[in-house]
Amino acid sequence: MLSAASAAVVRATLPVVRDHAAEITAEFYPSMFAAHPELLNLFNQGNQASGKQQLALAAAVVAYAQHLLDGTPFGPIAERIAHKHVSLGVRPEQYPIVGRHLIGAVAAVLGDAVTPEVAAAWDEVYWLFAVSLIAAEARLFQTAGVTPDTLWRPWRVAKRAEEAADTVSFTLLPDDGGPVPAFEPGQYVSVAVDLPDGQRQPRQYSLSQAPGRDELRITVRRVRGVDGAPDGAVSSFLHDHVRADDTVLVGPPAGEVALQPGDRPVVLISAGIGITPMVSMLGHLSATQPRRTVVAVHAEISADRHAHREEYVRLAGPQQMTWYENGDGDGRSGRVDVDAIPLPADAIVHLCGPITFMRDVRAALLRRGVSADDVHYEVFGPGMLER
Repeated sequence: MLSAASAAVVRATLPVVRDHAAEITAEFYPSMFAAHPELLNLFNQGNQASGKQQLALAAAVVAYAQHLLDGTPFGPIAERIAHKHVSLGVRPEQYPIVGRHLIGAVAAVLGDAVTPEVAAAWDEVYWLFAVSLIAAEARLFQTAGVTPDTLWRPWRVAKRAEEAADTVSFTLLPDDGGPVPAFEPGQYVSVAVDLPDGQRQPRQYSLSQAPGRDELRITVRRVRGVDGAPDGAVSSFLHDHVRADDTVLVGPPAGEVALQPGDRPVVLISAGIGITPMVSMLGHLSATQPRRTVVAVHAEISADRHAHREEYVRLAGPQQMTWYENGDGDGRSGRVDVDAIPLPADAIVHLCGPITFMRDVRAALLRRGVSADDVHYEVFGPGMLER
């Protein structure tokens, strides 16, 4: 709980910090990386270059401060951040580094407005945030049976399969003789590669087949740069350089948005490469709950980009709907019409796809009477803080 004195200061200064949060985080990251270049390996440098990561941190700090002041729910966001941190191997001893440079960035941007009292109050906000994350991450590390030192394991590519245009699957086996970890359908793993420039970069990819096998599978869509942005560094590396019998570093399964247990009907709505966790969920449901009601909906630009198409159709069963934006003949034409989706009573809905797609579909589901608590979604990257 925030102390009374700090709460008064944070309440008075929160509007100013909120208005300048993006500037603060834009100052913070270069300062921290200049002093600690080893931390570059933890962060998606594509998101750094685009500014998305800066906005994500700004949103997190402001949202947590608001939570401390008035109890605005923050638990789901904190849980999502903790899972992401564990998937990357964030260490407790790195939090003081972040805190020092973050408060320094606040002072650099706001100047004389940052009195010792203001600095102390926001330092208290940061450390309450940090301590809660450190505790949550310790529990997740313990559950996974790993530490930051043992997080990354070498996995051998047993099979590479071209799934669709710009989309490749990699079936992975432990190269260290260790066990294949258990996971929940819908979770992801981090994959780290050493790029040609010598920099190690991690990315998260959903596990794209059901648990309970002696292997893991990820499916990677090549990220094509648009509007002058570069192509995705890691997805391009995996597509261009990783073949059968090569090895990659893989972290433990993570992610708090997994298939909900029980026997309530399930509606799975995905777009693009967001189909990957849905294939995992469908495979699990087919094997363990074949009589559970499932409605599967997928949207894609065109049929040739529909990853895992045959597998998806086979697993989804009769209640499935596909939309192709370009009007391919074997799917509905245009964008997903949520009003056309059959929604069983008391259904649980899982979404995965671009942020704008999920935002629009979620809003339409709420208009149709689906409870917000029954709509579950995972977002990779800094957009995960948008609600």
